[in-house]
Amino acid sequence: MDRVVLPGLALSAALVAVLTGALLAVSPVAAVGLVAVAGVVVVVWRRPATAAYLIIGLTPTLAGIDRGRLIPALRPNEGLAVFLTGILVVRFLFRYRPGTRLRIQLNPIEVTLVALAVTSSVLPLAWMHLVGRPIIADDISYALVMWKFLGVYGIVRAAVHTQAEVRRCLLAAVAAAGLLGTLGILQSLDMLGVRSLLLTYWAPFGYADALSIPRGSSTLALPAATADVLIFSLAIAVGLLWKRQHNLYLTLFLAGASVVCVVGVFAAGEFSCALGLVVAIVCLTAGLRRLDLLRYAPVGLGVALIAAWPAVSHRLVGFQSASGWPNSWIVRWYNLSTYFWPDLFSGQNVLFGVRPSARVVVPTQGTGYVWIESGYTWLLWGGGIPLFAAFVALVWVSLPRLWRQTEGLRDESSVAALAAFTAITAIVAMMIFDPHLTYRGAADLLFSLLALTFVKSPDITESTESPTKASRGRMMELSDVLPTGAAR
Repeated sequence: MDRVVLPGLALSAALVAVLTGALLAVSPVAAVGLVAVAGVVVVVWRRPATAAYLIIGLTPTLAGIDRGRLIPALRPNEGLAVFLTGILVVRFLFRYRPGTRLRIQLNPIEVTLVALAVTSSVLPLAWMHLVGRPIIADDISYALVMWKFLGVYGIVRAAVHTQAEVRRCLLAAVAAAGLLGTLGILQSLDMLGVRSLLLTYWAPFGYADALSIPRGSSTLALPAATADVLIFSLAIAVGLLWKRQHNLYLTLFLAGASVVCVVGVFAAGEFSCALGLVVAIVCLTAGLRRLDLLRYAPVGLGVALIAAWPAVSHRLVGFQSASGWPNSWIVRWYNLSTYFWPDLFSGQNVLFGVRPSARVVVPTQGTGYVWIESGYTWLLWGGGIPLFAAFVALVWVSLPRLWRQTEGLRDESSVAALAAFTAITAIVAMMIFDPHLTYRGAADLLFSLLALTFVKSPDITESTESPTKASRGRMMELSDVLPTGAAR
Protein backbone atom coordinates (compact mmCIF):
# COMPACT_ATOMS: atom_id res chain seq x y z
CA MET A 1 0.00 0.00 0.00
CA ASP A 2 2.89 2.37 0.68
CA ARG A 3 3.86 2.03 -2.99
CA VAL A 4 0.59 3.75 -3.79
CA VAL A 5 0.51 6.21 -0.92
CA LEU A 6 4.09 7.49 -0.93
CA PRO A 7 4.09 8.74 -4.55
CA GLY A 8 0.81 10.47 -3.81
CA LEU A 9 2.30 12.11 -0.76
CA ALA A 10 5.34 13.19 -2.77
CA LEU A 11 3.11 14.71 -5.45
CA SER A 12 1.04 16.45 -2.79
CA ALA A 13 4.18 17.82 -1.15
CA ALA A 14 5.35 19.22 -4.46
CA LEU A 15 1.96 20.83 -5.05
CA VAL A 16 1.99 22.36 -1.55
CA ALA A 17 5.49 23.71 -2.17
CA VAL A 18 4.38 25.38 -5.42
CA LEU A 19 1.26 26.85 -3.82
CA THR A 20 3.24 28.06 -0.82
CA GLY A 21 5.71 29.83 -3.05
CA ALA A 22 2.88 31.55 -4.90
CA LEU A 23 1.10 32.52 -1.69
CA LEU A 24 4.23 33.97 -0.12
CA ALA A 25 4.16 36.80 -2.63
CA VAL A 26 0.47 37.48 -1.94
CA SER A 27 -0.17 36.56 1.70
CA PRO A 28 2.60 35.25 3.97
CA VAL A 29 0.02 34.37 6.63
CA ALA A 30 -1.93 32.20 4.19
CA ALA A 31 1.32 30.54 3.10
CA VAL A 32 2.23 29.68 6.68
CA GLY A 33 -1.30 28.36 7.22
CA LEU A 34 -1.08 26.14 4.17
CA VAL A 35 2.21 24.69 5.35
CA ALA A 36 0.76 24.06 8.82
CA VAL A 37 -2.30 22.31 7.37
CA ALA A 38 -0.11 20.18 5.11
CA GLY A 39 2.11 19.31 8.06
CA VAL A 40 -0.88 18.18 10.12
CA VAL A 41 -2.13 16.05 7.25
CA VAL A 42 1.23 14.30 6.89
CA VAL A 43 1.73 13.74 10.62
CA VAL A 44 -1.81 12.45 11.23
CA TRP A 45 -1.55 10.23 8.17
CA ARG A 46 1.65 8.66 9.43
CA ARG A 47 0.73 8.76 13.14
CA PRO A 48 -3.07 8.68 13.53
CA ALA A 49 -2.83 9.04 17.30
CA THR A 50 -1.76 12.63 16.65
CA ALA A 51 -5.41 13.37 15.86
CA ALA A 52 -6.34 12.41 19.41
CA TYR A 53 -3.50 14.50 20.87
CA LEU A 54 -4.70 17.53 18.93
CA ILE A 55 -8.37 17.10 19.86
CA ILE A 56 -7.63 16.61 23.55
CA GLY A 57 -4.87 19.20 23.82
CA LEU A 58 -6.36 22.05 21.78
CA THR A 59 -10.09 21.85 22.54
CA PRO A 60 -9.87 23.70 25.90
CA THR A 61 -8.22 26.62 24.11
CA LEU A 62 -10.43 26.68 21.00
CA ALA A 63 -13.90 25.67 22.23
CA GLY A 64 -14.64 29.05 23.86
CA ILE A 65 -14.34 31.00 20.60
CA ASP A 66 -17.80 31.76 19.21
CA ARG A 67 -19.09 30.00 16.13
CA GLY A 68 -18.35 31.91 12.96
CA ARG A 69 -15.63 34.00 14.58
CA LEU A 70 -12.76 32.19 12.85
CA ILE A 71 -14.56 29.46 10.88
CA PRO A 72 -17.98 29.93 9.25
CA ALA A 73 -20.79 28.32 11.31
CA LEU A 74 -18.35 26.37 13.52
CA ARG A 75 -16.26 26.79 16.62
CA PRO A 76 -12.55 26.26 15.87
CA ASN A 77 -12.47 22.95 17.79
CA GLU A 78 -15.41 21.71 15.74
CA GLY A 79 -13.60 22.69 12.56
CA LEU A 80 -10.51 20.86 13.80
CA ALA A 81 -12.58 17.73 14.50
CA VAL A 82 -14.11 17.82 11.01
CA PHE A 83 -10.65 18.29 9.46
CA LEU A 84 -9.10 15.42 11.41
CA THR A 85 -12.07 13.17 10.67
CA GLY A 86 -11.58 13.88 6.98
CA ILE A 87 -7.93 12.84 7.15
CA LEU A 88 -8.74 9.61 8.98
CA VAL A 89 -11.60 8.74 6.62
CA VAL A 90 -9.43 9.29 3.51
CA ARG A 91 -6.68 7.24 5.15
CA PHE A 92 -9.23 4.50 5.82
CA LEU A 93 -10.26 4.44 2.17
CA PHE A 94 -6.66 4.23 0.99
CA ARG A 95 -5.93 1.32 3.31
CA TYR A 96 -9.18 -0.53 2.73
CA ARG A 97 -8.71 -3.96 1.17
CA PRO A 98 -11.45 -4.79 -1.36
CA GLY A 99 -13.30 -8.02 -0.72
CA THR A 100 -13.21 -7.72 3.03
CA ARG A 101 -16.03 -7.11 5.48
CA LEU A 102 -16.05 -4.66 8.34
CA ARG A 103 -17.11 -5.78 11.78
CA ILE A 104 -18.20 -2.94 13.99
CA GLN A 105 -19.64 -4.04 17.30
CA LEU A 106 -20.85 -1.56 19.87
CA ASN A 107 -20.13 -2.33 23.50
CA PRO A 108 -22.79 -1.49 26.14
CA ILE A 109 -21.32 1.93 26.93
CA GLU A 110 -21.23 2.85 23.25
CA VAL A 111 -24.86 1.77 22.91
CA THR A 112 -25.83 4.23 25.64
CA LEU A 113 -23.80 7.01 23.98
CA VAL A 114 -25.62 6.41 20.69
CA ALA A 115 -28.89 6.35 22.60
CA LEU A 116 -28.07 9.77 24.07
CA ALA A 117 -27.43 11.12 20.57
CA VAL A 118 -30.62 9.65 19.10
CA THR A 119 -32.91 10.66 21.97
CA SER A 120 -31.55 14.23 21.97
CA SER A 121 -31.99 14.71 18.23
CA VAL A 122 -34.03 12.29 16.11
CA LEU A 123 -36.82 11.59 18.59
CA PRO A 124 -37.54 15.18 19.72
CA LEU A 125 -37.36 16.51 16.15
CA ALA A 126 -39.74 13.78 14.98
CA TRP A 127 -42.07 14.65 17.87
CA MET A 128 -41.97 18.34 16.97
CA HIS A 129 -42.85 17.51 13.37
CA LEU A 130 -45.67 15.21 14.49
CA VAL A 131 -47.31 17.84 16.71
CA GLY A 132 -46.77 20.61 14.18
CA ARG A 133 -44.27 22.58 16.20
CA PRO A 134 -41.93 24.67 14.00
CA ILE A 135 -38.31 23.47 13.88
CA ILE A 136 -35.84 26.36 13.87
CA ALA A 137 -32.12 26.48 13.15
CA ASP A 138 -31.34 26.55 16.85
CA ASP A 139 -33.08 23.18 17.25
CA ILE A 140 -30.95 21.64 14.52
CA SER A 141 -27.79 23.08 16.06
CA TYR A 142 -28.57 21.66 19.50
CA ALA A 143 -29.70 18.36 18.01
CA LEU A 144 -26.19 17.90 16.63
CA VAL A 145 -24.44 18.48 19.97
CA MET A 146 -24.36 14.88 21.19
CA TRP A 147 -23.40 13.66 17.71
CA LYS A 148 -20.48 16.07 17.81
CA PHE A 149 -19.25 14.58 21.07
CA LEU A 150 -19.83 11.11 19.68
CA GLY A 151 -17.61 12.14 16.77
CA VAL A 152 -14.87 13.14 19.21
CA TYR A 153 -15.27 9.73 20.85
CA GLY A 154 -14.91 8.10 17.43
CA ILE A 155 -11.73 10.02 16.58
CA VAL A 156 -10.02 9.04 19.83
CA ARG A 157 -11.33 5.48 19.69
CA ALA A 158 -10.08 5.04 16.13
CA ALA A 159 -6.75 6.81 16.52
CA VAL A 160 -5.36 5.40 19.78
CA HIS A 161 -4.53 1.75 20.41
CA THR A 162 -1.40 1.53 22.55
CA GLN A 163 -0.80 2.39 26.18
CA ALA A 164 1.99 4.79 25.20
CA GLU A 165 -0.51 6.72 23.08
CA VAL A 166 -3.05 6.70 25.90
CA ARG A 167 -0.39 8.13 28.19
CA ARG A 168 0.34 10.97 25.77
CA CYS A 169 -3.37 11.73 25.51
CA LEU A 170 -3.66 11.93 29.28
CA LEU A 171 -0.61 14.16 29.56
CA ALA A 172 -2.00 16.40 26.80
CA ALA A 173 -5.23 16.72 28.79
CA VAL A 174 -3.36 17.64 31.98
CA ALA A 175 -1.17 20.17 30.15
CA ALA A 176 -4.21 21.80 28.54
CA ALA A 177 -5.96 21.92 31.92
CA GLY A 178 -2.88 23.50 33.49
CA LEU A 179 -3.00 26.34 30.96
CA LEU A 180 -6.78 26.62 31.27
CA GLY A 181 -6.66 26.77 35.05
CA THR A 182 -3.74 29.21 35.18
CA LEU A 183 -5.54 31.64 32.90
CA GLY A 184 -8.74 31.23 34.90
CA ILE A 185 -6.97 31.97 38.18
CA LEU A 186 -5.21 35.01 36.75
CA GLN A 187 -8.49 36.19 35.26
CA SER A 188 -10.28 35.96 38.62
CA LEU A 189 -7.42 37.89 40.25
CA ASP A 190 -7.29 40.39 37.34
CA MET A 191 -3.54 39.89 36.95
CA LEU A 192 -1.07 40.05 34.03
CA GLY A 193 -3.65 41.41 31.60
CA VAL A 194 -5.40 38.07 31.18
CA ARG A 195 -8.86 39.66 31.04
CA SER A 196 -7.74 41.88 28.18
CA LEU A 197 -6.30 38.85 26.43
CA LEU A 198 -9.57 36.94 26.76
CA LEU A 199 -11.51 39.90 25.34
CA THR A 200 -9.86 39.28 21.96
CA TYR A 201 -11.59 36.00 21.14
CA TRP A 202 -13.12 34.51 24.29
CA ALA A 203 -15.95 36.91 25.20
CA PRO A 204 -19.16 34.82 24.89
CA PHE A 205 -21.30 36.20 22.06
CA GLY A 206 -19.12 39.30 22.22
CA TYR A 207 -20.54 40.14 25.66
CA ALA A 208 -17.50 41.86 27.18
CA ASP A 209 -19.17 42.50 30.55
CA ALA A 210 -19.04 38.77 31.26
CA LEU A 211 -15.28 39.10 31.71
CA SER A 212 -15.55 41.96 34.20
CA ILE A 213 -16.80 39.55 36.88
CA PRO A 214 -14.01 38.01 39.01
CA ARG A 215 -14.67 34.46 37.87
CA GLY A 216 -12.39 32.15 35.90
CA SER A 217 -14.13 31.43 32.61
CA SER A 218 -10.71 31.19 30.92
CA THR A 219 -10.54 30.15 27.24
CA LEU A 220 -13.75 28.12 27.46
CA ALA A 221 -15.67 31.38 28.08
CA LEU A 222 -17.84 29.57 30.62
CA PRO A 223 -16.83 29.23 34.29
CA ALA A 224 -18.71 25.96 34.86
CA ALA A 225 -17.19 24.32 31.78
CA THR A 226 -13.72 25.44 32.88
CA ALA A 227 -14.26 24.01 36.35
CA ASP A 228 -15.53 20.72 34.91
CA VAL A 229 -12.43 20.28 32.76
CA LEU A 230 -10.25 21.02 35.78
CA ILE A 231 -12.11 18.46 37.91
CA PHE A 232 -11.75 15.74 35.26
CA SER A 233 -8.09 16.63 34.69
CA LEU A 234 -7.40 16.54 38.43
CA ALA A 235 -8.52 12.91 38.37
CA ILE A 236 -6.12 12.20 35.49
CA ALA A 237 -3.19 13.89 37.23
CA VAL A 238 -3.83 12.10 40.53
CA GLY A 239 -4.17 8.78 38.73
CA LEU A 240 -0.86 9.25 36.93
CA LEU A 241 0.83 10.34 40.15
CA TRP A 242 -0.49 7.26 41.90
CA LYS A 243 1.31 5.10 39.35
CA ARG A 244 4.56 6.40 40.87
CA GLN A 245 6.26 8.35 38.10
CA HIS A 246 10.01 7.71 37.91
CA ASN A 247 10.66 11.07 36.27
CA LEU A 248 11.07 13.86 38.85
CA TYR A 249 10.12 16.60 36.39
CA LEU A 250 6.99 14.73 35.35
CA THR A 251 6.04 14.23 39.00
CA LEU A 252 6.46 17.95 39.68
CA PHE A 253 4.44 18.78 36.58
CA LEU A 254 1.55 16.51 37.62
CA ALA A 255 1.63 17.76 41.22
CA GLY A 256 1.66 21.39 40.07
CA ALA A 257 -1.17 20.76 37.62
CA SER A 258 -3.22 19.15 40.40
CA VAL A 259 -2.84 22.27 42.55
CA VAL A 260 -3.80 24.51 39.63
CA CYS A 261 -6.88 22.36 38.94
CA VAL A 262 -8.16 22.59 42.53
CA VAL A 263 -7.54 26.34 42.83
CA GLY A 264 -8.99 26.87 39.36
CA VAL A 265 -12.27 25.20 40.33
CA PHE A 266 -12.74 27.69 43.15
CA ALA A 267 -11.63 30.54 40.88
CA ALA A 268 -14.51 29.64 38.54
CA GLY A 269 -16.89 30.64 41.33
CA GLU A 270 -19.50 27.96 40.61
CA PHE A 271 -21.36 26.42 43.56
CA SER A 272 -22.28 23.34 41.54
CA CYS A 273 -18.65 22.78 40.57
CA ALA A 274 -17.50 23.15 44.17
CA LEU A 275 -19.94 20.33 44.96
CA GLY A 276 -18.56 18.41 41.97
CA LEU A 277 -15.01 18.84 43.27
CA VAL A 278 -15.95 17.37 46.65
CA VAL A 279 -17.70 14.44 44.95
CA ALA A 280 -14.67 13.96 42.70
CA ILE A 281 -12.27 13.83 45.63
CA VAL A 282 -14.39 11.15 47.29
CA CYS A 283 -14.51 9.20 44.01
CA LEU A 284 -10.74 9.46 43.59
CA THR A 285 -9.98 8.17 47.05
CA ALA A 286 -12.53 5.38 46.59
CA GLY A 287 -11.14 4.49 43.17
CA LEU A 288 -7.64 4.34 44.62
CA ARG A 289 -9.02 2.22 47.48
CA ARG A 290 -7.65 4.76 49.96
CA LEU A 291 -10.57 6.49 51.63
CA ASP A 292 -8.23 7.31 54.53
CA LEU A 293 -6.74 10.03 52.32
CA LEU A 294 -9.94 12.03 52.77
CA ARG A 295 -8.60 13.38 56.05
CA TYR A 296 -6.19 15.56 54.08
CA ALA A 297 -8.92 17.01 51.86
CA PRO A 298 -10.14 19.79 54.20
CA VAL A 299 -6.65 21.30 54.45
CA GLY A 300 -6.06 21.19 50.70
CA LEU A 301 -9.48 22.60 49.87
CA GLY A 302 -9.06 25.33 52.47
CA VAL A 303 -5.75 26.46 50.99
CA ALA A 304 -7.23 26.44 47.48
CA LEU A 305 -10.24 28.42 48.66
CA ILE A 306 -7.98 31.10 50.14
CA ALA A 307 -5.90 31.26 46.95
CA ALA A 308 -9.05 31.87 44.90
CA TRP A 309 -10.70 34.14 47.47
CA PRO A 310 -11.65 37.03 45.12
CA ALA A 311 -13.92 34.74 43.11
CA VAL A 312 -15.23 32.96 46.21
CA SER A 313 -15.94 36.18 48.12
CA HIS A 314 -17.75 37.60 45.10
CA ARG A 315 -20.16 34.66 45.16
CA LEU A 316 -20.60 34.73 48.94
CA VAL A 317 -21.67 38.37 48.85
CA GLY A 318 -24.96 37.16 47.39
CA PHE A 319 -25.95 35.63 50.71
CA GLN A 320 -26.04 39.14 52.20
CA SER A 321 -29.07 40.10 50.12
CA ALA A 322 -32.42 40.92 51.70
CA SER A 323 -33.75 37.46 50.90
CA GLY A 324 -30.64 35.74 52.20
CA TRP A 325 -30.13 33.97 48.86
CA PRO A 326 -27.74 34.90 46.03
CA ASN A 327 -29.42 36.84 43.26
CA SER A 328 -28.16 34.28 40.73
CA TRP A 329 -30.14 31.56 42.50
CA ILE A 330 -33.30 33.68 42.50
CA VAL A 331 -32.83 34.47 38.80
CA ARG A 332 -32.23 30.78 38.08
CA TRP A 333 -35.52 29.84 39.76
CA TYR A 334 -37.36 32.68 38.01
CA ASN A 335 -36.03 31.64 34.58
CA LEU A 336 -36.92 27.98 35.08
CA SER A 337 -40.39 28.71 36.42
CA THR A 338 -41.08 31.38 33.78
CA TYR A 339 -39.48 30.22 30.53
CA PHE A 340 -39.15 26.43 30.79
CA TRP A 341 -41.28 24.51 33.33
CA PRO A 342 -44.68 25.83 32.13
CA ASP A 343 -44.04 24.53 28.59
CA LEU A 344 -42.30 21.36 29.75
CA PHE A 345 -45.16 20.21 31.95
CA SER A 346 -47.88 21.33 29.56
CA GLY A 347 -49.79 18.56 27.82
CA GLN A 348 -47.61 15.66 26.71
CA ASN A 349 -44.40 17.64 26.26
CA VAL A 350 -42.62 15.77 29.03
CA LEU A 351 -42.91 12.54 27.01
CA PHE A 352 -40.56 13.53 24.18
CA GLY A 353 -39.47 17.01 25.22
CA VAL A 354 -40.28 20.50 24.08
CA ARG A 355 -37.43 21.06 21.60
CA PRO A 356 -33.68 20.32 21.33
CA SER A 357 -32.77 24.01 21.74
CA ALA A 358 -31.80 24.54 25.37
CA ARG A 359 -32.30 28.31 25.36
CA VAL A 360 -34.93 30.93 24.67
CA VAL A 361 -34.49 34.39 23.23
CA VAL A 362 -34.71 37.14 25.85
CA PRO A 363 -33.53 40.47 24.38
CA THR A 364 -33.09 42.07 27.83
CA GLN A 365 -30.29 39.64 28.67
CA GLY A 366 -26.70 40.66 27.89
CA THR A 367 -26.18 37.66 25.61
CA GLY A 368 -29.73 37.80 24.25
CA TYR A 369 -30.63 34.34 25.58
CA VAL A 370 -31.68 32.53 28.73
CA TRP A 371 -30.34 28.98 29.07
CA ILE A 372 -31.72 26.07 31.07
CA GLU A 373 -29.89 26.11 34.40
CA SER A 374 -30.90 22.64 35.51
CA GLY A 375 -29.37 19.52 34.03
CA TYR A 376 -32.29 17.21 34.68
CA THR A 377 -34.75 19.80 33.41
CA TRP A 378 -32.61 19.98 30.27
CA LEU A 379 -32.86 16.21 29.79
CA LEU A 380 -36.67 16.35 29.91
CA TRP A 381 -36.87 19.58 27.86
CA GLY A 382 -34.55 18.37 25.11
CA GLY A 383 -35.67 14.77 24.75
CA GLY A 384 -38.26 13.91 27.36
CA ILE A 385 -38.36 10.59 29.15
CA PRO A 386 -36.27 8.75 26.50
CA LEU A 387 -33.33 11.16 26.88
CA PHE A 388 -33.61 11.01 30.66
CA ALA A 389 -33.62 7.20 30.46
CA ALA A 390 -30.58 7.21 28.15
CA PHE A 391 -28.63 9.26 30.67
CA VAL A 392 -29.63 6.91 33.49
CA ALA A 393 -28.55 3.98 31.29
CA LEU A 394 -25.14 5.57 30.68
CA VAL A 395 -24.59 5.97 34.40
CA TRP A 396 -25.94 2.50 35.20
CA VAL A 397 -23.83 0.74 32.55
CA SER A 398 -20.59 2.70 32.76
CA LEU A 399 -19.93 3.14 36.47
CA PRO A 400 -19.65 -0.57 37.40
CA ARG A 401 -17.35 -1.29 34.46
CA LEU A 402 -15.17 1.74 35.11
CA TRP A 403 -15.00 0.88 38.81
CA ARG A 404 -13.72 -2.62 38.07
CA GLN A 405 -11.13 -1.26 35.67
CA THR A 406 -9.69 1.15 38.25
CA GLU A 407 -8.59 -1.66 40.56
CA GLY A 408 -4.80 -1.57 40.84
CA LEU A 409 -4.42 1.03 38.04
CA ARG A 410 -2.71 -1.61 35.92
CA ASP A 411 -2.13 0.62 32.92
CA GLU A 412 -2.84 4.07 31.48
CA SER A 413 -6.31 2.99 30.33
CA SER A 414 -7.19 2.28 33.95
CA VAL A 415 -6.15 5.86 34.79
CA ALA A 416 -8.55 7.03 32.06
CA ALA A 417 -11.20 4.80 33.66
CA LEU A 418 -10.57 6.39 37.06
CA ALA A 419 -10.97 9.86 35.54
CA ALA A 420 -14.11 8.84 33.60
CA PHE A 421 -15.62 7.24 36.71
CA THR A 422 -14.92 10.42 38.66
CA ALA A 423 -16.26 12.64 35.89
CA ILE A 424 -19.56 10.77 35.45
CA THR A 425 -20.21 10.60 39.20
CA ALA A 426 -19.49 14.31 39.57
CA ILE A 427 -21.78 15.07 36.63
CA VAL A 428 -24.63 13.14 38.27
CA ALA A 429 -24.33 15.50 41.26
CA MET A 430 -23.75 18.69 39.26
CA MET A 431 -26.65 18.03 36.86
CA ILE A 432 -28.96 19.08 39.68
CA PHE A 433 -27.92 22.64 38.84
CA ASP A 434 -26.73 22.78 35.22
CA PRO A 435 -26.52 20.55 32.09
CA HIS A 436 -22.87 19.64 32.68
CA LEU A 437 -23.13 16.62 30.39
CA THR A 438 -22.88 18.83 27.30
CA TYR A 439 -20.61 21.65 28.42
CA ARG A 440 -18.04 22.48 25.80
CA GLY A 441 -14.56 21.24 26.55
CA ALA A 442 -15.76 19.14 29.47
CA ALA A 443 -17.97 16.85 27.38
CA ASP A 444 -15.20 16.52 24.80
CA LEU A 445 -12.82 15.39 27.53
CA LEU A 446 -15.34 12.97 29.07
CA PHE A 447 -16.04 11.27 25.74
CA SER A 448 -12.30 11.10 25.03
CA LEU A 449 -11.66 9.47 28.41
CA LEU A 450 -14.36 6.89 27.76
CA ALA A 451 -12.73 6.05 24.43
CA LEU A 452 -9.31 5.67 26.06
CA THR A 453 -10.64 3.14 28.58
CA PHE A 454 -11.13 0.61 25.78
CA VAL A 455 -7.49 0.55 24.69
CA LYS A 456 -6.16 -2.81 25.86
CA SER A 457 -2.70 -3.60 27.15
CA PRO A 458 -0.77 -6.15 25.05
CA ASP A 459 -0.84 -8.78 27.78
CA ILE A 460 -4.60 -8.37 28.22
CA THR A 461 -5.17 -8.53 24.46
CA GLU A 462 -3.13 -11.71 24.09
CA SER A 463 -4.99 -13.43 26.92
CA THR A 464 -8.48 -12.51 25.76
CA GLU A 465 -8.31 -12.83 21.98
CA SER A 466 -9.05 -16.21 20.47
CA PRO A 467 -6.03 -17.87 18.77
CA THR A 468 -8.27 -18.82 15.86
CA LYS A 469 -9.24 -15.24 15.09
CA ALA A 470 -7.08 -15.12 11.99
CA SER A 471 -8.80 -18.20 10.56
CA ARG A 472 -12.32 -16.85 10.68
CA GLY A 473 -12.37 -15.93 6.99
CA ARG A 474 -12.07 -12.55 5.30
CA MET A 475 -13.27 -10.48 8.26
CA MET A 476 -11.63 -7.08 8.72
CA GLU A 477 -12.02 -4.74 11.68
CA LEU A 478 -11.43 -1.00 11.75
CA SER A 479 -8.11 -1.72 13.42
CA ASP A 480 -6.95 -3.39 10.21
CA VAL A 481 -7.46 -0.32 8.08
CA LEU A 482 -6.83 2.39 10.66
CA PRO A 483 -3.83 1.15 12.64
CA THR A 484 -5.77 1.75 15.76
CA GLY A 485 -7.38 -1.32 17.26
CA ALA A 486 -10.52 0.71 17.55
CA ALA A 487 -13.58 -1.38 16.82
CA ARG A 488 -13.92 -4.51 18.91
